[in-house]
Amino acid sequence: MKRIGLIINPVAGMGGSVGLKGTDGNVEEARARGAEPHAGDRARMALEPIKNSPGLCFLTCSGDMGESVLAGSGITRYQIVYSPQGKSSALDTKEAARVLLREGVDLILFCGGDGTARDIFSVVGRDVPLLGIPAGVKMYSGVFAICPAAAAELVTGLETAVLRDSEVMDVDEEAYRAGTLDTRLYGIARTPVIRGMVQVSKQVYEEPDEERVKGQIAQFMQEVMLPDTLYILGAGTTTEAIARYLGLKKTLLGVDVVKNGRLVARDADEKILLRLTGGEKDIRIIISPIGAQGFILGRGNQQISATVIRRAGVGHIIVVATSHKLQETPELLVDTGDPELDREFGESIQVICGYRLAQRKRIRQPAPHESNEKKRQI
Repeated sequence: MKRIGLIINPVAGMGGSVGLKGTDGNVEEARARGAEPHAGDRARMALEPIKNSPGLCFLTCSGDMGESVLAGSGITRYQIVYSPQGKSSALDTKEAARVLLREGVDLILFCGGDGTARDIFSVVGRDVPLLGIPAGVKMYSGVFAICPAAAAELVTGLETAVLRDSEVMDVDEEAYRAGTLDTRLYGIARTPVIRGMVQVSKQVYEEPDEERVKGQIAQFMQEVMLPDTLYILGAGTTTEAIARYLGLKKTLLGVDVVKNGRLVARDADEKILLRLTGGEKDIRIIISPIGAQGFILGRGNQQISATVIRRAGVGHIIVVATSHKLQETPELLVDTGDPELDREFGESIQVICGYRLAQRKRIRQPAPHESNEKKRQI
């Protein structure tokens, strides 16, 4: 029987929808802005599909750090091995990991973001494999399943998975909120992998030709942008180049809104986006994939929620990226938190990669009933 250690960070990702670009040290600020916890829901999406799987036993924490979600998912074979005192914190995450290490679990399955991954790795290192259910604002580490459903498949397919060295990374959140992306490698964890189920760590491309191509993309976008249309610009240097070409100063790591060549909102959160899109007839969303990972939605832009996307329509999603980034990004991924909406994106999407240049890029999501043997990582 496989012994799975489960740790849930109940406040992971709360800063995303309210534009905080991270929750570490900002839980109360996130709550003040109206953020609601969603890590438990993300964990439940991974646990419910495996509630009847034989050969699994969970060791977990009391309350919202594990017990409540396991019980709510219909899983009965679990044991409480750690109980936080009061509201859980990073110290509780580390102490729970220490207990699970002593208990000799086969895998630590956690729900959170890069900060949670870093805290657990700081205790267990390479002694226990790690697998993350993505629930944070930013997930640049390579220990995360691409979505909760993929995490479920990996847990039930541990026998066919291989262990891969995966980078545990995190960003300086204060610098990140100020518009500077400063990433740091904290270590190399071991992660169970079945082909296509686990993301890779983020890459940043700084080829000499990149800026020229971004300028070409920006020029083309300026020519095709429609009057009286609300444009939501996602984070990144490519969308920043579009704003710069329009003579506007964009938030590099935030979400901005433009209409008729004017900046309507800067560093907008979900509430602002919902207010601005409420009476609009034509809404477009311009986004760029995360380098190498391939995520166009669900990583670092949770302000663009499923509700916002539905108001615009999947057909009004515009993806932009340089050819070099696309060359190094085999597939695109979508993880909006709404599996039905994710499926509406279909099998591919057009990506603008230059002046009047575009290519279709495959969008991949895990097939829930595909056999694990077919997806074995070679």
